[in-house]
Amino acid sequence: MTTNGQASFNVNQLQVFFRGSFVPVSEANVSVMTHALHYGTGVFEGIRGNWNAEQGAINIFRMREHYERLLDGCRILMLNIPYSADDLCRITTELVERNNHDSDIYIRPLAYKSEELVANLKLQDLASDFTLITVPFGNYLGSDRLRCCTSSWRRVDDPMIPARIKACGIYVNSILAKTEATLNGFDEAILLNHDGHVSEGSGENIFMVKDGRIYTPPLEDNVLSGITRDTVMQLSRAEFGMDVVTRTIDRSELYLADEVFLSGTAAHLTPVVELDRRPIGDGEPGPISNELQRMYFDIVVGNNPKYRHWCTQVKPSLVQA
Repeated sequence: MTTNGQASFNVNQLQVFFRGSFVPVSEANVSVMTHALHYGTGVFEGIRGNWNAEQGAINIFRMREHYERLLDGCRILMLNIPYSADDLCRITTELVERNNHDSDIYIRPLAYKSEELVANLKLQDLASDFTLITVPFGNYLGSDRLRCCTSSWRRVDDPMIPARIKACGIYVNSILAKTEATLNGFDEAILLNHDGHVSEGSGENIFMVKDGRIYTPPLEDNVLSGITRDTVMQLSRAEFGMDVVTRTIDRSELYLADEVFLSGTAAHLTPVVELDRRPIGDGEPGPISNELQRMYFDIVVGNNPKYRHWCTQVKPSLVQA
């Protein structure tokens, strides 16, 4: 049995998509010579499937946008996979059906350099492949009220490695920051960029509320172009009449903010109540964070008709692994 957050499952019962076919997870193996294993030459996505018991269905949130970003990453890393965004959506829907999930799930597509070749520091002329897994998934951050710290690790800079895509190798940066935070008793890390300005969490975008306005760092501050970030910005404007200002944010501004919250596919929308042992606002989740969170959750489980176009509904099938 494998446990992740709230979810417990038998991994051997799962099917995955591997080398063009749906196969049992036990048959999806790569060689220790695989280029991506040694050099991190891959891009991935994290996509949420949210279980709605009344509908008896999984609602996959903004799946196409995730695959469009994956394909952007493939262009940068010269990953030539034979699938369009439509193909990837179809493959994902079928795999979710086959795995008969009846709880929230995490969908992990991965495009990678599959050439069995080491001591080769170039991207061209190397074979690429695509694989996809789905697993039950609980509360990623482990808390609904986050205590964060500013990391001593800086967010990677775009001239070093593109920060706007989910490149595999870049996540060593996030892992170092998250490890530092959790070893020091915090839930999550906030990374600054090379100029010392606020960038993002280890796996989330960040928002600040001050005097009735919402602020978030611009992509130019080495921020991932987050799908949930975009969702929050659209909802703030359309549903609450609040403009979201994208501008550089200083670390000390977060200390003085009325509210701070993180957003991400895995993290959903989660308030930050403390940063560097200083309370944010009154030390409780704020009203704007709470209202956005409530609406967001209603949307991602497929209960808001206005935004149902963002959800791809998938019901379990009788297809067996």
